Amino acid sequence: MTSRPPLILNVYAPALVGDDNRTLAVVHGLEQALPGLRMEWRVTERRRLAALPQRDAWLSEAATRGEFPLVCNGDEQYPVVISGRHRSAYVSPGGRPQLQVHAKLPLDAAVITAAADVLEAVAEGARAFWGQATPDGAALDIAHQTAPTLEGPPAPRRGLPALKLFEHIRSPEIPYYLGWLNYWSAAAARAIGFPDPARDAELLSRARRTATGGWVVRLTDAPLDLDNPAHLDTLKRTYERFPEIGGRSAP
Repeated sequence: MTSRPPLILNVYAPALVGDDNRTLAVVHGLEQALPGLRMEWRVTERRRLAALPQRDAWLSEAATRGEFPLVCNGDEQYPVVISGRHRSAYVSPGGRPQLQVHAKLPLDAAVITAAADVLEAVAEGARAFWGQATPDGAALDIAHQTAPTLEGPPAPRRGLPALKLFEHIRSPEIPYYLGWLNYWSAAAARAIGFPDPARDAELLSRARRTATGGWVVRLTDAPLDLDNPAHLDTLKRTYERFPEIGGRSAP
């Protein structure tokens, strides 16, 4: 049996401060979005699993240091992991430090069904500006939209547009790139001009509002597969619709 590529999730939020409870909100939200999931393990320096009987207290203590350490479900046959990392002001839009929350989940039927709920729970728990969830294969192609080459600028694959580096985007509310599932906070939606009822009917048919006034927008019904010409065309058309994404609009 061939293993499927995982679902890769990233959300970008304000940096952790003091007794920030967002790490707990993120982990609790992930567990609620995938019933039966318990994220109560860590990975030791020797790459071994160790149980976390006081997980919430452990996460809270780490947050006071501005840290969001990796936690997982302890199942090596069905690994779910989530963690956060500090992004300095030097490499963040608008010169404002950020928290990047990163998760990886098996892309099976249960996760595909719950993926929008997972993204919403993690993003809203982190109070994120924006975020996305994309199968690993498509995520690699999307990463080439910003990766510099030896010659200098990015050389995107499949005719996708080149995007600016994160630190060259003018504000943290502007998404850096698109994914299969996209979370746009209310501020991010305003920054890119979504929704326009006349232009966004197709996207709105696969979108929903969140409790905070943001949006979860699904580009394709099935997980994004850029070997599928229809999926690739949808991704390109969505970039054309929102030139602010990736800092491509004229200043």
